[in-house]
Amino acid sequence: VPARPPYTFGMEYRTGGGEDVKPFTPEEAREIVMSLEKPAVFRNMVLDWPALHWNVKYLCEMLGSKTLQFRMGVKKMDTAPQFETKCSFVEATLEEFLAWNCEPSACSSGPFHSYDSSKYWAYADYKYIARIFEDKADIFQEVKWSDFGFLGRNGRESTLWIGSAEANTPCHVDSYGCNLVLQVQGRKRWHLFPPEETSFLYPTRIPYEESSIFSQVNVVNPDLKNFPLFKRAQAHVVTLNPGQVLFVPRRWWHYVESIDQSTVSINSWIELDTDHEARVEEAITRTLVCAIKSVENPSIDDAWLNPTEAEVTSHETNLRYLNGAASAYLEYEKGSKKELGHPRTHHTERATADSSKKRKVQDNAKLEGCLLPAFDSGLTKAKAKKFSKIPFGLNLIQVLPQLQEGNSTGGRRVESDRGDLINENEEGHFGKLPFTGKPSVMNNEYGTLADQTDPDSQASSCPTAISTNDLLDCVVNPQVVSLVARLLLDRQGQCTPEAVRT
Repeated sequence: VPARPPYTFGMEYRTGGGEDVKPFTPEEAREIVMSLEKPAVFRNMVLDWPALHWNVKYLCEMLGSKTLQFRMGVKKMDTAPQFETKCSFVEATLEEFLAWNCEPSACSSGPFHSYDSSKYWAYADYKYIARIFEDKADIFQEVKWSDFGFLGRNGRESTLWIGSAEANTPCHVDSYGCNLVLQVQGRKRWHLFPPEETSFLYPTRIPYEESSIFSQVNVVNPDLKNFPLFKRAQAHVVTLNPGQVLFVPRRWWHYVESIDQSTVSINSWIELDTDHEARVEEAITRTLVCAIKSVENPSIDDAWLNPTEAEVTSHETNLRYLNGAASAYLEYEKGSKKELGHPRTHHTERATADSSKKRKVQDNAKLEGCLLPAFDSGLTKAKAKKFSKIPFGLNLIQVLPQLQEGNSTGGRRVESDRGDLINENEEGHFGKLPFTGKPSVMNNEYGTLADQTDPDSQASSCPTAISTNDLLDCVVNPQVVSLVARLLLDRQGQCTPEAVRT
């Protein structure tokens, strides 16, 4: 048998005994992830993962009588997003969910009995695999993010999502890291928006949740009268099929909806060096939101704290968290300059033992330094090179904007059977090429504030009294918080002994 030639892009990579074929080696996959600045779908990378068998029936057998919390939403086309504060919750086993979802006539009793499955959807979202399978640690190895170059990362650092048709996550952006998402069962449709379109999405921190900035717009049924700038937004729409892995870059907005009767997804957040500064921004936001909302007259109609947040933390705790985050950032910067001679770029992966998106204050009661334990990523800084040209093609599909007259979120949907991409073209991307004639109106990562001279910005209804939430939308706008964080860090940095000596 002739010797196998050296691997080059476009060739297949064989693992183990040669039976499993992958298009990229782990090192190459990681370099691609660290180089991508737009969403992309990996194909043929997880065909040998045992986790591909994690459909609802299998998980039902694995979890037995263990209950999960399901978020219940209404199947209706409203112009307002269905935030978690507007949903109800049910504690149930997967067996009970399966019966309600697949055989609703048999559910005359039980936790779902008051929810008509033709009118409601259910979503067991954001379930830490390490927690729900804490007594079955061997199952962690069935999720192998090491195939993407993140050695030591498996199901322990992953999250499980189980839903019925139309279950959805409101449009939001994650403050920390980038995201890898494996679709296991059913299909999900993703609507993604780049960071420079943030102002078109009307960001808000109400409901408040650490690490999540929500959009006030229902991106699949927008209220253009109240949110006129959204018509400028261009959604990157993709349907993720079983066996495919979606990469969501840092600070990309996304709305996700289940298409099929039952869906199962697994994701892992990859922390980045920029998370040090992002934690300072999140600490500032928490401090301001809690301080202002805590003194407001309580209103039964204003559920401002997301159910994912256990409690309103005290001002003293929030300040301690802020000081810890700032100290950790300054220590990181000090170490970076010694190691590299300059700060690290935002693409660099920071390996940690826990890839959870959120770092709750209540989970870090002793946050003196906000330092996180590290695990061996298996790849050094020197190896984290970038590609001058991303190898898009059959096994790596770029998700590009969908163009449609009158609505940015429409366009031809990317759907297929058995994971094939029916509108993939020769260049290896989803959707149509973006219209290059439209000038960019953004000049930084978050986008500019609304142009007050634009007639669209004057199309909203008559001004009303400014509410606390209106004030917060401005005070903790991502642009404003980013500026405040930079001012605070510069001020703190000037006060360090090292800064005085220099």
